[in-house]
Amino acid sequence: MPIKFLHTRIRVSNIDQSIEFYEKIGFKLTKRNDKSPAGNELAFLELEASEHFLELCYSPDYEVKFPEDLMHTCVGVEDIIEYCDQLETQGIEIWPEEWRGKFLDESARMAFVTDPDGYEVEILERQ
Repeated sequence: MPIKFLHTRIRVSNIDQSIEFYEKIGFKLTKRNDKSPAGNELAFLELEASEHFLELCYSPDYEVKFPEDLMHTCVGVEDIIEYCDQLETQGIEIWPEEWRGKFLDESARMAFVTDPDGYEVEILERQ
């Protein structure tokens, strides 16, 4: 029996701010619940070319705190320079610094952005 990986849930400290960030990097908000059975506020975001979705979970009584580099998500883009340029025009910081210079090696075309709660999003060039 085939099994599919359907979604990933992350806790956020401000759901509106997180939705805005993820929409800037290409996600689309597809559903939002003000109250789940457990009392959380949930937002579901998808990328056009992916079946896997991101679930943002907010609860006012939960402090979002985790060790640095605990986890990250990853998106694939056709042209990483064009994509990162678009993100920078929206005020999103790309790292590592001098990322354009690091792309001279065709095999190492990756960069990162950080969401409002500190979760890293890896960007890989996928052709």
